Amino acid sequence: MKLVHYHLPGSGAMWGLMEFEQVHPLASDRGSGGAFLASLLQFPDPAQVLREAYPVVSRGPAIDFQTLLTAEPDSRVPHLLAPLDLQEVWAAGVTYLRSKVARMEESEGGARFYDAVYDADRPELFLKATPSRVSGPNSPVRIRKDATWNVPEPEVALLVSPSLRIVGYSVGNDVSSRDIEGENPLYLPQAKVYRQSCGLGPVILLEAEQPDHVSLGIRLEIERGGSTVFSGETSSQQMKRQFRDLVNWLGKDNVLDQGAFLLTGTGLVPGDEFTLEAGDIVSITIDGIGTLRNPVVQGGA
Repeated sequence: MKLVHYHLPGSGAMWGLMEFEQVHPLASDRGSGGAFLASLLQFPDPAQVLREAYPVVSRGPAIDFQTLLTAEPDSRVPHLLAPLDLQEVWAAGVTYLRSKVARMEESEGGARFYDAVYDADRPELFLKATPSRVSGPNSPVRIRKDATWNVPEPEVALLVSPSLRIVGYSVGNDVSSRDIEGENPLYLPQAKVYRQSCGLGPVILLEAEQPDHVSLGIRLEIERGGSTVFSGETSSQQMKRQFRDLVNWLGKDNVLDQGAFLLTGTGLVPGDEFTLEAGDIVSITIDGIGTLRNPVVQGGA
């Protein structure tokens, strides 16, 4: 079951359910006070709640998902939005061996810290974005003006309920400034947290039964001037930590009243010679969920 957040001219932001590539309306942000997802996450089993409602909403006017997926953000046309409302986005780091190696390479002085956290019981967790800092499909993600070495980080995004249940999955892009973090690990918030520093979408895959971990194929492609300048693939099976373990740590002495998204780390890191440039197109595909596509911007208002 896939939950979709989208803009419909004349109606504004909407939530819908997708079946057979058709999106059927569930509720509007206007009618739900901008808290439809937050309200849904209060139920023990959001997927079951929607499954029971589906026979009713399926009679509403549907819209083709591919139309939404390929549309540029424009208030005059239907298009996808980031699939969240009041949720914070948190992130985990150094959960794959490749990520550990890359971050040790970028920071000679801090290398031992990344090595230690990879093997430690306690994971690296940090607040990645508030809702206003999140970009949806086809909306820009940003590289900092004061950074010279920027990369996308393709990640499985877990949707976590206030009761710390994993209730769904999405695709996340944890855009990062490697030179800023490499200069000093204490600069991590500046390297990770700023406007449009996080991509999320295109949908939420909701499932009733959530195992401790799921093996999902992850692919990254970066286009520049119509040509592919980087591509790679990995799997969440390569993670050192399980999804359930990360969520348990996130919930320690923490309150997630509206639910939250948790990015689970990356195993795909472009080489040291690569940096994102304004105008690049980043596409991240995760099996069973879909493709998140974002153009890259830098500077400007």
